[in-house]
Amino acid sequence: MTLRLHFSIGTEKVAAGSRRTIDLPVSVLSDHTPVSMSVHVVHGRLDGPTLFVSGGVHGDEVIGVEIIRRLLNVPSIANMRGTLIAIPIVNAFGFINHSRYLPDRRDLNRMFPGSSTGPLASRLAHIFINEIVARSDLGIDLHSAAVHRTNYPQIRISPDNQHTEELAKIFGAPIIMRSELRERSLRQAAKTIGTDVLLFEAGEGLRFDELSVRAGVAGIMRIMRHMKMVPAKGIAKPKASPQICSSSKWLRAPMGGLLRIFKADGEFVRRDDLLATVSDPFGEEEQDVVAPFGGVIVGRAVMPVVNEGDAIFHLGRVSSLAKAEGAVEDLSNQLEFDPMFYEDEII
Repeated sequence: MTLRLHFSIGTEKVAAGSRRTIDLPVSVLSDHTPVSMSVHVVHGRLDGPTLFVSGGVHGDEVIGVEIIRRLLNVPSIANMRGTLIAIPIVNAFGFINHSRYLPDRRDLNRMFPGSSTGPLASRLAHIFINEIVARSDLGIDLHSAAVHRTNYPQIRISPDNQHTEELAKIFGAPIIMRSELRERSLRQAAKTIGTDVLLFEAGEGLRFDELSVRAGVAGIMRIMRHMKMVPAKGIAKPKASPQICSSSKWLRAPMGGLLRIFKADGEFVRRDDLLATVSDPFGEEEQDVVAPFGGVIVGRAVMPVVNEGDAIFHLGRVSSLAKAEGAVEDLSNQLEFDPMFYEDEII
């Protein structure tokens, strides 16, 4: 059998049937510290598609790093078809400094497609688009909520893309959110050059969450199975259909004070259900936060101290509460008891 050609990235080559970690130079800081982006390439012996999986575009969103660490230790990856490009930490400076941003205070996910002659964030975006996205047939970008907030595991797709909607259903996260492509985001820039990207959101900034990590690993493996990169053995299909949220609304604190939350992320609520109460520190005044419509809590604040107007609940609309409640519970239970997560190689 003739091996496929090597995989070129930057100035390096990865032979078929091998895997390597490669550092792509980005820039040099003022103290002459080099800034690079580390990329792990698994180049299969047999032909197949190229998939990239990225984490840490925002440096304080660490959950994607753990998802990719576990993904790279799945035994079937060793004999996969095609090519996997894994970038656990895109924004290394932000990761080291526990910061969402780069040294120039820019949000990397608002800098794509970038420029080879622009500021640091722009240069990093340019390298990512040209070295990673342009070589890939599909991407999965892993995110979490910001610090002091948490997201229930969800896939975000654009409203008019049937292909990514089908892939999102295969991924099997409990919630699918339809959201417009944001100007200068990775998803928008990738779409411009013909590469679809699934955006996975789960968990809290600077924290690990086991349910979210499992949802990410299981979803990526389902996508790889669908793309015929890995065999189906040991990769279970979702037991229920994810719930599609066609729209959502942030509910904000009616006053400043101490927040007492009565509903969890992933929980279904009906119109006028009591979600939380905000009280002043003396207990002399308090105001309730109630659901303006029935839906699922796709994200919420975790910080008990709020200012008036702070976002505290992200409520998504679903077509049928009765059907959605059972489906999301089935998907969550599947992640809890899936045999995939009891193998030493994964944990």
